[in-house]
Amino acid sequence: MTLPLPTTDTRSTCPYCGVGCGVIIESDGTQITGVRGDPDHPANFGRLCTKGSTLHLTASAPVTMATRLLQPRLRRGRGANGQRGGPTEVIDWTSALDLAADRLAEIVRRDGPDALGIYLSGQLLTEDYYVFNKLAKGLLGTNNVDTNSRLCMSSAVAGYKRTLGADAPPCSYEDFAHADTVFISGSNTAWAHPVLFRRLEDARKARPDQRWIVVDVRRTETAETADLFLQIQPGTDVALYHGMLHVMLWEGLTDPAYIAAHTTGFDALRDTVRAWTPKEAARVCGIQEVDLVQAARWFAQGAGRTPGERGRTLSLYCQGLNQSAAGTDKNAALINLHLATGQIGKAGAGPFSLTGQPNAMGGREVGGLSNLLSGHRDLGNATHRAEVASLWGVADVPANPGKSAIEMFQAAADGQIKALWIVCTNPAQSIPDQAMVRRALERAEFVIVQEAFSTTATAAYADLLLPATTWGEKVGSVTNSERRISLVRPAVKAPGSTRHDWQIAVDIARRLETRLPERLNGQTGQTTLFPYDSAESVWNEHRESTRGRDLDITGLSFDLIERQGPQQWPMPEGAATGKARLYEDGVFPTEDGRARFSAAEFRPVAEPRDARYPFSLTTGRLRDQWHGMSRTGTLGRLFGHIAEPVVEMHPTDVARRGLQDGALVEVRSRRGSLVLPIQSTDKVAPTQVAIPMHWGEEVLGGTDDKGVARLGINGVTLPTYCPTSKQPELKHAAVRIEAVKLPWRMLGLAWLPQAEALKAREALKALMPQFGYAMVLPFGREPHADGLAGLVWRAAAAAPMQEALVKQIEALLGLSGRDTLVYHDRQRGQYRAVLMQNVSVDRLLRGVLLAGDTRAESWIKTLLQDELPAQSYGRALLAGSPTAPVPVQDKGPQVCTCFNVTEPQIVQVLGRCSGSVEERMAQLQGELKCGTNCGSCLPVLRGLAKASAGTATAL
Repeated sequence: MTLPLPTTDTRSTCPYCGVGCGVIIESDGTQITGVRGDPDHPANFGRLCTKGSTLHLTASAPVTMATRLLQPRLRRGRGANGQRGGPTEVIDWTSALDLAADRLAEIVRRDGPDALGIYLSGQLLTEDYYVFNKLAKGLLGTNNVDTNSRLCMSSAVAGYKRTLGADAPPCSYEDFAHADTVFISGSNTAWAHPVLFRRLEDARKARPDQRWIVVDVRRTETAETADLFLQIQPGTDVALYHGMLHVMLWEGLTDPAYIAAHTTGFDALRDTVRAWTPKEAARVCGIQEVDLVQAARWFAQGAGRTPGERGRTLSLYCQGLNQSAAGTDKNAALINLHLATGQIGKAGAGPFSLTGQPNAMGGREVGGLSNLLSGHRDLGNATHRAEVASLWGVADVPANPGKSAIEMFQAAADGQIKALWIVCTNPAQSIPDQAMVRRALERAEFVIVQEAFSTTATAAYADLLLPATTWGEKVGSVTNSERRISLVRPAVKAPGSTRHDWQIAVDIARRLETRLPERLNGQTGQTTLFPYDSAESVWNEHRESTRGRDLDITGLSFDLIERQGPQQWPMPEGAATGKARLYEDGVFPTEDGRARFSAAEFRPVAEPRDARYPFSLTTGRLRDQWHGMSRTGTLGRLFGHIAEPVVEMHPTDVARRGLQDGALVEVRSRRGSLVLPIQSTDKVAPTQVAIPMHWGEEVLGGTDDKGVARLGINGVTLPTYCPTSKQPELKHAAVRIEAVKLPWRMLGLAWLPQAEALKAREALKALMPQFGYAMVLPFGREPHADGLAGLVWRAAAAAPMQEALVKQIEALLGLSGRDTLVYHDRQRGQYRAVLMQNVSVDRLLRGVLLAGDTRAESWIKTLLQDELPAQSYGRALLAGSPTAPVPVQDKGPQVCTCFNVTEPQIVQVLGRCSGSVEERMAQLQGELKCGTNCGSCLPVLRGLAKASAGTATAL
């Protein structure tokens, strides 16, 4: 008998969004076995969302081992067309590091340091960021180091700096409880930041008069909770804010005393908004004038206050404002409203940007963007450059800003940048205009990909793959949306030969110092710019770079955080705690101490609709998925809520084009296309369509009729960027929607051992270009009793595919054994294969492949995925009938991921309930437990409870 190993608890921080939730990792010394929320962490007080609460499942073997990059690997040579191809071979670390340093130094000597580009990630730790920033700007002498935070938060950075003087969110999560009005703009908080949304719900419950205004182009779950929802047209945010300010001025709702004492530039802004009457602003935005006026009054006065008494308004905003060619203007125009009404620097009031990634803030603090330097310094400021050069011990820091993310990859595509070093991010999925990105990755002479996961799309383009540690293995710090610094701690040893990101950077930097000795500049007694032996030693140098700056953390230490818990900046030397709220004294980090109004004019979207491209495509996030899904995408249960990719379209547009739900359509922009099933919904407005941003080449592909590969959602998105922040307009593109003629369909479903399922998925991904449309994803609503993982494969083509290809897919799905029942009609291109196994007293489906006619999916898929007894269906499984001979009861859509609760179960319980919505919610949660764990499903539950109460009232 083998006794279980003792369990150890390790406090750490979640690696997903910018909420910065504390987690407790449970491990047995060699393996992460569980995770729960840290009740003592001030960001979440023990709560976790669906993604955070399943971290242990994506960090546990065999899932991790099947997808992890565990040893350095080298890909030799190129194909005839210049593309990287062929397998990689394992090499040792010494060879890998020497090769990296040799190639980088060779390119610097030949073409100069600006021929290099380093692309980082908001999921790196602050210490990782700091070393790479110093390596590029200090040692190599290039500012071509940027981060995927450029795609996420750079407009928020630029907006804060333009108006308030520094990149410093002035609010804290505790402000939720003090706000009279909450203004949520361009953020589906209920899905993107679920734990913060729970705190918002708590605040409204404690303050029933608190009112929520939600501004969005889609009727999201967040919008469903609003007291006032403004469904604006894409890109019209500035027009809305200018119209609201016009109302405030007309009705005397601004704060003239605050404007006079603490701001500058108001006269120019007043002249700008004079033309934005509520009627004109409402027309441009596509909303009712009365709603715009109401929003302005609530914002300026605070809902629930008596006339003449000003309340407190808190704004929350995210990618809807940031990911835009006018992103900086949008951020600044919203901040204008806070300055004009004095809604800043006090409890419950202020402009609060919600960070997208776990450490985008930390990256900004160390100057991780190509135009910044450590400690919130600017490259364009000679004094700032001199301060950093002195701290680093180099002669100078280059003066010219480096290339931002889009500029960097465009330069590589044009042959200007010769080497790319990509760390902890997946640009072959996440950057817009993927055709350009692929040209860059193919044309670059040398591509280093430093990664934890071997299965990302970018890994396929690497000459050198360097294996990095990931969550549960790393040590260091991160900063969340409210400027709170938390520690990340390791629960298990690094697997294989993986190394920490900062260590890899240091090892290559020290080798570069010997190959480029002139960059050390002959500093007396200095043998290396990188004397670090731990993450803490890196952080201590970063801490010193903040001395005297707006984010001064000289009063902090790793030891203090260990003893007293996570702390907010600034916390200068001598301070007892960090500062929860900024600008309480009305003094701002500008030359004159005053905040600055921005008088930017409204600019429409960069790519408006026209006759050729008559739809506006918007992108968003799913509740249970994270970015490119290299982690969450391995777990079937996280697809229980939204199982597969679709394109959402308003019912009138669907009907006008003679389409039906489930029909395949091509979504085409000026850059590329993708094929998806259509789904009608009134959550999107007419002439708009919506697709989640997660669906990249790893899960969705195919080739069009001209032989051009379909590269996922970012094959069609727009790379045009804000001229100030350089953040691209990922949120909007003009597209056309057309039915596609791909009549030959294929559906494969299988339960496989986890490791086999992941290998099969990778093999199926390689086959996707042979079809006009293809998709492969996991499924499974809860951990399988037998340790199996579900896999779903879909494909469509203009004509029947070759039998050899069908057989290959059949084998990958585990359907090539003697127990598989097969029907094949070569003349009609029909193929069906079924595998059944005895499980306890039942015969269960374990694998199905339908090709040609897939209408039997309507009931066979339910039998397999819900593991219903299949012995009663016999020959019908091979007959391909669109209707089952015996009715199959579908469990319905999943609402609660934590407890696998479906909508029919919820409706059934609510049918027995009576009383108020809250009483119905209590009974629902008591019987089914849904909404009692992470709470991500609470908005849906509350909506169903309201509908139930409304039906009962009508009766």
